[in-house]
Amino acid sequence: MTKDNGQQSPDYARISTATAMSLGLIPGRFYRGAKNRCANLLIHHHEGCAANCAYCGLNKRRSGAYDEKTFIMVQWPLFSMDAIIEAIDNGPAYVKRTCISMITNGRCPRDTITMTKRLKEETAIPISLLISPTVLKRDDLKAMREAGADKIGVAIDLATPELFDLYRGTGVSGPHTWENYWQTVQDGLEIFGERNVGIHLMVGMGETEEHMVSTMERAWNLGAVNHLFSFYAEPGSTLENRPQPPWPVYLRVQLARFLLEERAVPASSMSFDNEGHIIDFGLRHEEIMEAINLGTPFMTGGCLDEDGEVACNRPFGNCLPGEKQWNYPYPPNEEELTLIRDHIFDISPD
Repeated sequence: MTKDNGQQSPDYARISTATAMSLGLIPGRFYRGAKNRCANLLIHHHEGCAANCAYCGLNKRRSGAYDEKTFIMVQWPLFSMDAIIEAIDNGPAYVKRTCISMITNGRCPRDTITMTKRLKEETAIPISLLISPTVLKRDDLKAMREAGADKIGVAIDLATPELFDLYRGTGVSGPHTWENYWQTVQDGLEIFGERNVGIHLMVGMGETEEHMVSTMERAWNLGAVNHLFSFYAEPGSTLENRPQPPWPVYLRVQLARFLLEERAVPASSMSFDNEGHIIDFGLRHEEIMEAINLGTPFMTGGCLDEDGEVACNRPFGNCLPGEKQWNYPYPPNEEELTLIRDHIFDISPD
């Protein structure tokens, strides 16, 4: 790890604490032997991110120096690309993918392409990009594909255009627009191919379960896949006092995503109460319990490795380690599955 004395992308990048632990760059152990299977890189420029997303630790209005801001509740230490590539090449076999996360900065497209080329040439694992549509043109997506990336993620985050504008657009004097993000999804699908674009969606921002199911279905029908997150307040952010969504709400949305994508159950087959809670998943109870007992609906979703398993599993990215988790980075054990079964149908407040 290096002090930030002028080092910036494309020659340097910040990496998540979990990535640094997995690659042996800092000491640490994961709860229940979880493994961080993706090397997560974050573009680093001194001027930081130009966006004001209300829930983000990199929000330009958040107090403190940009170089010291946390992101997703943890530090992202700065390393040279030389050190990162060497660590990936000599890292554990379970690290199966690299992902570069952009920020909203005009230099990002150029530096992302440069870093992608280098990773493609000097490492042996596939490369994803979490892109920032606001600073991208369609030709940038083509250049990223040509540089070696095989998948992209688009962090739409909010389930409705009104919430998107409130927390990422005009509501926070931010630069992002709902229409541009979805247009980038469509452009990305044309360039990267069906199921090679992932949509990030965050539960707990004021949407109903019905809203979330509708948006997940829209993404899936376009050819994208859904990667779910729970809101998890970042200290010092605009929404630092907002609670996480009730755990049963998140469990139901996770199960709905699984049924939509893996069991071809359309939203029209599901039923919702007057407050938008899912009260019928559109299958017989025995089939629902079979899906729950698999455990996989409640594991972290993300870009896949070359064997079709989730590589970007972000251990404990939106909760602290423990039995009751918002994203399991490993298959839930029987004790955890019992908790899930006991709570998933609860529509009372947490």
